[in-house]
Amino acid sequence: MSGPGRGGRHGGQGGAGKGGGPKTGRGQAGATRGATRGGPGGGSGRGLKIKAGTVKGRSASSTRWLRRQHADPYVAEAKAQGYRSRAAFKLAQMDERFGLLKRGARVVDLGAAPGGWTQVVIERCGRSARVIALDLIEMAPIEGAVLLTGDFREAEVRARVAAALDGPASLVLSDMAAPATGHADTDHLRVMALAEAAFDFAGEVLGPGGAFVVKVLQGGTEPALLNRLKQAFAKLRHVKPPASRADSAEMYLVATGFQDRPKAGGGPGGGT
Repeated sequence: MSGPGRGGRHGGQGGAGKGGGPKTGRGQAGATRGATRGGPGGGSGRGLKIKAGTVKGRSASSTRWLRRQHADPYVAEAKAQGYRSRAAFKLAQMDERFGLLKRGARVVDLGAAPGGWTQVVIERCGRSARVIALDLIEMAPIEGAVLLTGDFREAEVRARVAAALDGPASLVLSDMAAPATGHADTDHLRVMALAEAAFDFAGEVLGPGGAFVVKVLQGGTEPALLNRLKQAFAKLRHVKPPASRADSAEMYLVATGFQDRPKAGGGPGGGT
């Protein structure tokens, strides 16, 4: 079975090296906050072009991806700041808006590879936090995080996560994306199946007042999932952070104020 993973892995978003964390250390959180407002500054990566000779022999889709990477300021900024993927800025921007990452929190990052979101969590929640990063593939170590390998949908893996948390989670993150098939309806169903599975997992580990962030696709969130989220959380918001590419259909559901276990099948929901 081809399993879930960070959008940065399946989408080809470049990493920023093999190190365990951002290069600039304790001052990084402030630097990230500055970069998230209106996008990375300083012109890093802007206007770069790839000459035809550098993509000789590549497919048209591969050539487009390379050109997009080189022209994307978030890719360059991620490398400059030591993040493993540009996706780190998406979480940083959502945290700026909603205050998701609190000092000393217990956080689970589902589909964490290559580790960009986990790096941001460590920065902002501090060394007293308990951070569990889970993926189907092994990741290079990230100081301050417990890295687990496995499928969160399996009971044995969920038990390992619960043991590592050693208490109720404050936040469950899911930036997972199934491998794209190129068939819109199939891809939609796969993304939504992962979102629902992540929500079921969150309902098992979150404590009262906890939060849940999950990737979905624009215009296609299933009413049943929305109703369940509205029942289980005090607030539910749809968000497309600035770091999400304009041509991407991805968006995020940010649910805060966990108050009840999710009910299978859902029911009439309140307003967002």
